[in-house]
Amino acid sequence: MSYSNDSSVINFFGLSIEQREIVAYLRKNFNLKEACQNIIYHKIIQQTSREQGIIVTPVEIQVELNRLLREKHLESSTNVVDWLAENMLTVKDWESAIQEDLIEQKLAEILFSQEIEFFFSQHQADFDQILLYQLIVPYEQLAHELFYQISEQEISLYEAAHLYDIDEKRRNCCGYEGKIYRYNLIPELANLVFNANLGELIGPVKTHQGSHLLMIEEFIRSELTTTIRQHILNQIMTQWLESKLNNMLQHNSSENSE
Repeated sequence: MSYSNDSSVINFFGLSIEQREIVAYLRKNFNLKEACQNIIYHKIIQQTSREQGIIVTPVEIQVELNRLLREKHLESSTNVVDWLAENMLTVKDWESAIQEDLIEQKLAEILFSQEIEFFFSQHQADFDQILLYQLIVPYEQLAHELFYQISEQEISLYEAAHLYDIDEKRRNCCGYEGKIYRYNLIPELANLVFNANLGELIGPVKTHQGSHLLMIEEFIRSELTTTIRQHILNQIMTQWLESKLNNMLQHNSSENSE
């Protein structure tokens, strides 16, 4: 990607796209609001970081860059160049994005690290996990028939999922969903599965996805791991940004009404 002498035009692999066309596309696809919101969030983070005196050193950027290169399996400079071109980035763009991410992480730690344990204690049940198997079929009648067949041991849940599930990935995995946090389940399912017995066939439960049959292989009690800690920190940070934005909008609305 490159910009022409006219800063309002973007060169997309030799094709010219005007920035107003991008804005029009975002607007028509209902993505403009989210884009503007994220830009305001970025401005809030940058301003607050300056007030907090947060800096990111070139060494920190390089360490994170090296980590990302390993994570993305970009072992050679040729791979890096190809990946950057494919994603319409320059090295400077990527380093700038890394710097902004590191600043946001540091700001979140400074502002909210002391709140994480309290948040976890108040929402610990949300971070409980289950090892889940399920199948989803489009028709409730079929779900009832499969429930009967599985209950009568005419077929197993795994076989039924492999044959009838609406999702190809679950069919290939015989209904295996893996470890799922409570907060990732819709409420009508979470309440059922976390009160079920291990190995119990649950359902059919009808949702917007279809009719579910479920089975729990393991309950996993939540602990404040590094992953959960980061999730909580991100959640608190997002809530803070939303609050800041709402305050800005209310202030702007008050000024315009005067």
